[in-house]
This record gives sequence, C-alpha cells and structure tokens, in this order.
Amino acid sequence: MDHPRTPSGSTDTDKQEWLARLEDVGEEPGYFKSLGNCHYAVLTEGSPTLLVTFETVESIRQNNDDEMPLGFDLIAEHGWSHLGILTEGCTWFRDQTVYDYFDKLADSGFFDDYDQVVFMGAGMCGYAAAAYSVAAPGCTVLLFNPQATLDPRVTEWDHRFKSSRRVSFTDRYGFAPDMVDAADQVFLFYDPEEEMDAMHAALFTRSHVTKLRCRFLGKDIMKAMIQMDILQPLVDTACEGGDVAKRFHQLYRARHSYPPYLGRLLTHLDDDDRSIMSGMLCRYAVSRVEAPRFQERLESIESRLKSAGKTLPNIRRIRKSAAFQPLD
Repeated sequence: MDHPRTPSGSTDTDKQEWLARLEDVGEEPGYFKSLGNCHYAVLTEGSPTLLVTFETVESIRQNNDDEMPLGFDLIAEHGWSHLGILTEGCTWFRDQTVYDYFDKLADSGFFDDYDQVVFMGAGMCGYAAAAYSVAAPGCTVLLFNPQATLDPRVTEWDHRFKSSRRVSFTDRYGFAPDMVDAADQVFLFYDPEEEMDAMHAALFTRSHVTKLRCRFLGKDIMKAMIQMDILQPLVDTACEGGDVAKRFHQLYRARHSYPPYLGRLLTHLDDDDRSIMSGMLCRYAVSRVEAPRFQERLESIESRLKSAGKTLPNIRRIRKSAAFQPLD
C-alpha cells in the first residue's frame, strides 16, 4: 500500500500508527482502502442510512481530539453507515484513482443498497461532495462554503487558491454545480458577506438547490456550527429525510449567543458608523455571553453618548428591534 507524505509536525511512525487505527475501524464491518498516493476510503457498515463525508487528513489530525474523521462522530449515536473519503494536501480530490473508485461504486450499485444517502463536505471537501454526488442519484447533499470549480475560465475572480491553479477541473467529475443535478436535494450554506464564497454559491443556482444564508459566520461555517452544537442535528435531519431548511432556521437562533457571530456583526456596525446600534448590540451581548470586548465597547459608547446628553434606547430584546432585524 502506498501512503502519502507525512503531515507537517508528524513523524512517519505517527502516520503509520494513525493509518493502522483507521484500518482497524474499517476492518469489521467495512474496509479501509488507499486510493493512490494521496487519498483514502474508509467504510463502516451499519444501518441502511449512509453518510458520505469528505475530509482532509490535516484537519482530522489537527482539529479532532481522537484524530478520527468527523464522520465517525456524526453517525455514532444512530449506527448509520459511513463512507469517509480523505485527502492529504490540496488535491481537491481530483485524481484518477478517486474517479475510478466512484465509478466502481456506481457501476456495482453500491449506493442502491441504502435507503438514504447523504453527501457532505466543506470548502474544498464541499466541492468534492458536490462533484461525486453524481454517483448516487437521488441523494441529499449538504455543502458548506463550497467551491464550484477552480477552472480559471470560470472563476478567474477567485484569487485564493493560486497554488491549485494547475489542478484540472475540466475532465470527469469536474464542474460541481452540474454534478449535483442527479441529487434529490442540495442544501448550500454560505456567508453572503464572504464575497468569493457568495460568488461560488451563485454558480450552484438550480431549482433543487436551497441556498441558506449564514451571514457573519465567516469562512468556516461547518466549524462554527460544530461550536454552536447545531451541525449534528442538521445532519440528523438530512439523514432522516426531514426538512433541512426548516430545521436550520430553528437551530440558527444559536448564533445570538455565539461570540464570533456577534463580533463580526459588531465590526459591521462599526464600519457603517452605527454607534447606537453598536451600543445596543453590545448591551445585548453582555447579557448573553462572557465577552470583555463587548463590555468595554458598551462603556465607551455610553460614555460618549452621556457627554452628548443622550442614552441608548431602552429596548429589552435587541433582536426584536426593527433596526436589528435586517442584519439576521
């Protein structure tokens, strides 16, 4: 078995031990496969519901305490089946071995054995989840900040991934928005304040694609949802065939107590020189979260208003104010 280069900060021994752990997980029931030099597939068999996740080796080993794929945690409580496709490096999963792997899954009717199939991924992995979902017609797809393509003829405006410009996006499984045409439903989560992400999201416009705006959640929406404890129930809803959009709007209220969201909203208000709204937001924030930044900003605004003989409006729940509502 060929293995890819060792992740930064790890020894070759560390990597081999980590790979051995993955192999142990996939052995019974399921399997672990190396797909060429930079990709892996690990399957764990469970119920007739299948979650297909795309992740990077680097994020798994750096961000997860047990150094195991996020997908393992997402299916654990329910005993669903899980297929994890992993990449090492910025490959965009654009490799003949990955094409061949999904060709074989499709040709063998692998996905037909499941009652419900959900593909998911974020960023580069969101691109891959969309691109390879074509192998499982009728599936549900969850995409977080996905890219549509890096083909410079289409997205020359995206300057973020210059080192990946030599990757071919014009051969098989190439243009992700076309590849989701076979899916039953696609739910795309993006922050319209992130210009490049919003432009990629626009390329996914299709009748069966529901675009869910996550304003002020930033460039890593999946991570933010994990921190707000709302990713798991969203995935649960998708895997159970529920109304993902409705569930999202219910769960997304958690942002009102999420400091990074409140911080980005405060920056936006400050940039627009809306000091009254900034003060109201800070007063709301200090009532909900431990946030010295908001307390200090509130005191500064109140002091400035007092000098001018003014005070902040006395609104008990800022999110119900007419001025605050459009920012949600």
